[in-house]
Amino acid sequence: MPSTLLVYLHGFRSSPRSSKAVMTGEAIKALSTVDNPIEWYCPQLLASPKASMDMVTAHIDQAKADRVVVIGSSLGGFYTNYLAEKYGCKAVALNPAVRAARELAPHVGMMTAYDNDEPFDFRPEYIDELKALQVEKISNPSRYFLIAAKGDELLDWREMVSFYPGAKHLVLEGSDHGIADYTDHLPKVMEFISH
Repeated sequence: MPSTLLVYLHGFRSSPRSSKAVMTGEAIKALSTVDNPIEWYCPQLLASPKASMDMVTAHIDQAKADRVVVIGSSLGGFYTNYLAEKYGCKAVALNPAVRAARELAPHVGMMTAYDNDEPFDFRPEYIDELKALQVEKISNPSRYFLIAAKGDELLDWREMVSFYPGAKHLVLEGSDHGIADYTDHLPKVMEFISH
């Protein structure tokens, strides 16, 4: 019986409680059956990129699933590229930060998460950790599905599109960084995962 592990990685300052994570989780649980079990793994990522990836890869390695699929939003999309290349698995990138070290360099210092006031220290060495995880070029475009919003107020959708040449692209005319209309596009995500 084939088993699938679905890994969902949230964005910078976000959490497993983000609306996209919750919606995706509910859709995955509805898709999972006795004959086709899907394990949902959506951890709270750590401030350290290296520690985050060590935690996630440890989970993937011990899960021993027949298939791994990774979905990531923003910084999670950056991590998704790393994991998809490492494991040769399918990946869905939602407004990914394809150059996370450059994007997050201005944010070094004390930060708080979006959905709680817990402060965390985003340290200068984390930028080097991001550089170490950088994928320069995706190896197999058919494994990737990019959703990029032209209305993203934080990241440039054109850079996202050029990073995934030959991959499946869904470019949204408006929307925003959080993909406020994600429910409209979730069926396409599920379809990509299922095939």
